[in-house]
Amino acid sequence: MADCCKHKKDPRSEEDIKKIVNRLNRIEGQIGGIRKMVEDNRYCPEIITQVSAVQSSLNSLTKEIMATHIKSCVVDDIKAGKIEAVDELCELLKKTMK
Repeated sequence: MADCCKHKKDPRSEEDIKKIVNRLNRIEGQIGGIRKMVEDNRYCPEIITQVSAVQSSLNSLTKEIMATHIKSCVVDDIKAGKIEAVDELCELLKKTMK
């Protein structure tokens, strides 16, 4: 059974949850740093560089979660004959690749 989609399959492992939460905490820290830079009236390019770093961190997290979803939930659904999982994946890719 897949371990990425709590509503459809088995829940994520505690270790996976911890990894994701740790990454989100780091991203939250980066955003707090940007807030402080704005409050300190830092030079725009410095702020933009940090915003870009946060976007990169979020993109990396999205790719990791997406890969887990495809390798588990989507594969399991296709093996079970639920080809609508492909349509769902296509819609998800459209949303995330704006």
